Amino acid sequence: MIDARRGTADDAAELVRLRGLMLAAMAGTAPAPGRWQDAARATLRDGLAEPAELMAAFVVDAPDRPGTLAACAVGTIERRLGGPANPSGLVGYVFNVCTDPRQRRRGYSRACMTALLDWYRRRGVRTVDLRTSEPAQPLYRSLGFQLTRDPAMRLALPAEPLD
Repeated sequence: MIDARRGTADDAAELVRLRGLMLAAMAGTAPAPGRWQDAARATLRDGLAEPAELMAAFVVDAPDRPGTLAACAVGTIERRLGGPANPSGLVGYVFNVCTDPRQRRRGYSRACMTALLDWYRRRGVRTVDLRTSEPAQPLYRSLGFQLTRDPAMRLALPAEPLD
């Protein structure tokens, strides 16, 4: 059995490295290095150190490369207005699941996701959302996720420059 450990602010750089690998796999090309990486590291450092624990990362260390992560699953908790199916209004969102290509097919992402879902359960979260690539759907289906019929829409507002 693989144990995923709770990620810490010290893992931020490796989590951003894995995020780049995930984004490359989804887009077909690696994202250009840039300020997004600094901003992502800062968000992770702050979120993982936050006393309210609204963000969590679960990771598996690479067995053959000290200081390197093999896999991760990162998510947040958001409070929305409650409804009949989710009175508390707590919603989990998984936004960064990745296994380093050199470490795939060993169950690492499953271990990270299982730990993250347990974290959500302990906090009373009844709904967890994520976006997925087609190749990852079998993993998520095996964990109980279902495709939704909800239409998604997005508005991209002009970004303010990062200082």
